[in-house]
Amino acid sequence: MNKAQVKEILSKINYPGFSRDIISFGMVKDIIIENDGIIINLTITSNNVEKIELVSNNIKKELSQFFSSVIVNTKNADTNKDSSSSSNLDSENNALSNIKHVIAVASGKGGVGKSTVASNIACGLMKRGNKVGLLDLDIYGPSLPIIFGINQKPEMTKDNKLIPIKIHDMKVMSFGFISGNDTPVIWRGPLISRMTEQFFKDVDWGELDYLILDLPPGTGDVQLTLTQKLRMSGALIVTTPQDIALSDVKKGADMFNKVKTPILGVLENMSGFNLNGLVLKEGKVINGGNIKFSNGSEVIINEDGTFDANISLFKEGGGLSESKRLNIPLLGTIPFSPDIVISTDDGEPIILKDPSHFSSKLYFSIVDKLVTIIN
Repeated sequence: MNKAQVKEILSKINYPGFSRDIISFGMVKDIIIENDGIIINLTITSNNVEKIELVSNNIKKELSQFFSSVIVNTKNADTNKDSSSSSNLDSENNALSNIKHVIAVASGKGGVGKSTVASNIACGLMKRGNKVGLLDLDIYGPSLPIIFGINQKPEMTKDNKLIPIKIHDMKVMSFGFISGNDTPVIWRGPLISRMTEQFFKDVDWGELDYLILDLPPGTGDVQLTLTQKLRMSGALIVTTPQDIALSDVKKGADMFNKVKTPILGVLENMSGFNLNGLVLKEGKVINGGNIKFSNGSEVIINEDGTFDANISLFKEGGGLSESKRLNIPLLGTIPFSPDIVISTDDGEPIILKDPSHFSSKLYFSIVDKLVTIIN
């Protein structure tokens, strides 16, 4: 067995409490193979003896099948020298120790409706009786102040922690609450990573069943900080049907796979346009028959003259094809709806404004599927 094969085995061993493995964390510093024996040198920036012993025992268990002697040497690294990989794992994880599940709503593409989806998913979980927090991590273009109609700054606790703003029974935090939504942000990567960490460590989230993360587009500093520092239950990938969106979405999804973060499912947003109405001719209701649209599709007219159709605005099947590529479920498709646009611009997500709306019912269905997958 060579080093590459050993690395493949070690890449299946996760650091306790995280969905990332010890290889991607950069903990394995050296592999020495001598005849039938092997020595693994680890560098772990943690003082948690139990977790270090668990990692060591898991390595010995996996490699003892192939080597007669397995020695694991562990070194506690200087956190200042290795902050990019595994620094402060336990302290970062403890910052969210009262939160049962952390779910990222992500996409490699901008403009696919992540913030609208994240807000309605969070509100749906709240409506189902859960304790929910919603964190907007889009540093450059925060959307939650608009989606919830919030124009106030969060207060501070006595120990200088930010208090999330309460919306109904949900805790909400956004960079836009601090900077002001009209102020442009010009920051380099290290500052973005630092601010991302502060939204976990320096916010008084309290006890939550779910913390929903509204991520910015791309695969940059925010995403890397999250996957390196937090134990996430998984990511929900949002896309629109057309190929130009899917090409970027694939990169975002593949990033989560690369860093060993589970992808819970795909949601296709703006999946056509729902059109319904009544067919009249010379003021009289048309009973039965069909309507033929310019794209060649036909819709049946009901006996009372009504019809209901979903018209493709961009394309069809983008979300389904991505879910098949990733071998994960397509959790749902949300058609474009003027009601969603109006409710969002008015500062109230559709699932709160009109729970009986067809879009709200679709969101509730996606929420229930997510809960089933996670639990």
